[in-house]
Amino acid sequence: MVVPNCAQLGVFLDDAVAWQRDGTSASLVRLITAPWSGVEHDVGAAYAALGRRGVSILETIERGRLSAPPDQREQLLRFARNARRVRELSTERDDAAVRAAVADIFGLGTVAAEEPPPYGVPADEEFVLADPREPEPSAPIPPWRHHFSASSLNTYAECARKWFYKYACGAIEDPASSAGVYGKALHVALEDFHGEFPRPRRGDEAAMRRRIRECVNWAFNASRDGFATAVEFALQVRRAQRTAQRYVDWLIVQAKEAPFVVLGREVAASLEMDGRPFVGYIDRLDRDEISGGVRVVDYKTGHIAMSASEYCEKVRRFRDFQLPFYYWARTAEGDRVTKLVLIPLKDALLDVRPIVLDVVPRGGPNTRDEACGTIGTDELERSRTRMMELSDKLASGTMHHCEPTKESEACTYCAYALACVQRPAQKARRFGS
Repeated sequence: MVVPNCAQLGVFLDDAVAWQRDGTSASLVRLITAPWSGVEHDVGAAYAALGRRGVSILETIERGRLSAPPDQREQLLRFARNARRVRELSTERDDAAVRAAVADIFGLGTVAAEEPPPYGVPADEEFVLADPREPEPSAPIPPWRHHFSASSLNTYAECARKWFYKYACGAIEDPASSAGVYGKALHVALEDFHGEFPRPRRGDEAAMRRRIRECVNWAFNASRDGFATAVEFALQVRRAQRTAQRYVDWLIVQAKEAPFVVLGREVAASLEMDGRPFVGYIDRLDRDEISGGVRVVDYKTGHIAMSASEYCEKVRRFRDFQLPFYYWARTAEGDRVTKLVLIPLKDALLDVRPIVLDVVPRGGPNTRDEACGTIGTDELERSRTRMMELSDKLASGTMHHCEPTKESEACTYCAYALACVQRPAQKARRFGS
């Protein structure tokens, strides 16, 4: 079989020569994403993303570190064998001989030695335009048939268009950011830590500090591939270790002033509201050993409200449903929930100072201090009513359009910003002179 020359095939062969000569990761990345690699495009792109972050593509394939269906697994193993055969070709061969050998290894047939023609259409040929196609008729967004969660409603409240891309379309997001990997690893570390220390005590300070260091090291080592470089990994581990020690500082103070016992970690929260299922996971459930009340605790490693008043305002404006949902889920289980707590764990240079909201019958202005305040069951009830309204809307099958947000800040870290042609214009950045 003779394979017609084309510029793309020539590039593939040139990359194979570069891989044979110097074994660069960049040339291997281009090889696995090329049409002649024998690997499906989406699968090759996934491995290429790992390669760009310094991960060995061939080692990852051969050790099966990423799960894949049997047919894709066979494609990947075949590519890995071919790539290693190319790498082992004699360095004494000239480029033409290497190109011919690559064509034989990858089953490309006989490739002419002459240079491939340039890109584009020859001058003596003309474009043939396809017949225009009628636009598809407008149809409503399919109704959401799955369970709901507070995070999905938070996404819709932030930007309806983002909810459309993420949930209705199931669009593929970019790989998790290092910030997301950091947050997940720290959550895992704290979950394990409180499995051994459900009732923090001042007398256990040395043991708690030692154990939390071990938990952080284990959790971050398990997530090591989520960080782009070894330097970033080391810096994030140091940051997490400092944050964890400040967390222990706070636990010691709490053990004296307001002792508590951890009732559960990563507790499943499920609730049926107006016939619709809602699910989620609570980072931690505590019981106050003085009052006996239950408090819902949520760890935050990213941006959160800076005060109790700010968070309550987000709840009143229906911009955050997480703690209200957890409140109603635990209340339905028979708990007497008396406090809702947000624990900021983002800044390793600051003391841990949680935002604590006492649950009271009626809400009102928070006048205590920045970190402590109250939230009324009437406000939580309005939040629950709004959750049911939104779930009805998303499950109705009558929505024809999801408007993008008007707040440009929401687009800064959005994985779908480039696909959203109606996104708001970014505000002009100002720099100090």
